[in-house]
Amino acid sequence: MLIVGLGNPGERYARTRHNMGFMAVDRLLALLGKKAEKEVCSALVCETYVRSKKTVIAKPLTYMNLSGESVMALMARYSFKPSEILIVYDDIDLPCGALRYRPSGSAGTHNGMRNIIAVTGRTDIPRLRIGVGVDKSMPLADYVLSDMGADEPKLLPAIEKAAEFILEKLNAE
Repeated sequence: MLIVGLGNPGERYARTRHNMGFMAVDRLLALLGKKAEKEVCSALVCETYVRSKKTVIAKPLTYMNLSGESVMALMARYSFKPSEILIVYDDIDLPCGALRYRPSGSAGTHNGMRNIIAVTGRTDIPRLRIGVGVDKSMPLADYVLSDMGADEPKLLPAIEKAAEFILEKLNAE
């Protein structure tokens, strides 16, 4: 299985709402006692086995809106089918702290997922969305690229739940 957490690389973005995918994958790696340190296909990658099954956990380094390039390259390199992938990312259309899993669908308002669908030509890639809500008093880009702030008490448990959900999914495979 290929697990891809979406986010933007660099310390500047590390604790922003738009990096929920990175944070969930980092928490998953911590639960597994692993690290994503190898650079492959424009992503930081951890290659491991869960229940004797090859598992690749990745954080694209392409910046959010170009995530499709890295995901497509990872799919090709490791020969993963769309059904063997899970994309994890933030979603402004969900209430802050909510999680939603979908086996397929549109990208909604998320440009990173939109790019993945455009590059791969597939809408049947499973995804786990982490709700970050929205603040209509500020521009959307400013909101998603801002630190968690007052939402942190809702978002940290959501990151933990997302990592646990992914781990359960890996153990069920």
